[in-house]
Amino acid sequence: MLKIGLTGGIGCGKSTVSTLFSSFGIAIIDADDISRDLVQPQQPALEKIQQLFGQDIVKDGALDRHKLRDIIFSDRHAKKQLEALLHPMIADAIQTKAASLEGAYCIISIPLLLEANMTNLVDRILVIDCPVDIQIERTKKRDNLATDKILAIINSQASRASKLLQADDFIDNSESAGKLAEQVKKLHNLYISISQ
Repeated sequence: MLKIGLTGGIGCGKSTVSTLFSSFGIAIIDADDISRDLVQPQQPALEKIQQLFGQDIVKDGALDRHKLRDIIFSDRHAKKQLEALLHPMIADAIQTKAASLEGAYCIISIPLLLEANMTNLVDRILVIDCPVDIQIERTKKRDNLATDKILAIINSQASRASKLLQADDFIDNSESAGKLAEQVKKLHNLYISISQ
């Protein structure tokens, strides 16, 4: 099975593109979903995060995501500690899920595919891209975050230029929904043809 690594900066539309691929019956493995599952109450990863960042990172038995986000985007060392803990677990879960799938190809959505050096998990890299002002606007609308926090996240991710340099395939998500759907359909046809 051909494994397509879907990536892109915050607010670029990775979820929208994943949904479009799934409308063709394509299986989607989402690293964010896996990450959320790993830090559920009673999971070993949550206990390890608490050991790293203190008892108050857990509130009413669940991870305080806002507090953790504030910590890791203001402290590079803390971010590296969290990644060193979670990334190997996420990679293992992705490989296990991918091995159980059937079909011509699957989409593996990994926001930090390049930054986390997980490119060995995929056969091709698909980058979803749009201008920074659109990223900010979409993220504000979706997550209700301040501009400076969104910029801190954008600046912690690989640059647009470096992502595009490593891309096998590219989707420009700055235009209409119709144009986006057209680009996804073209890539779907390409992936079907090269997976045979």
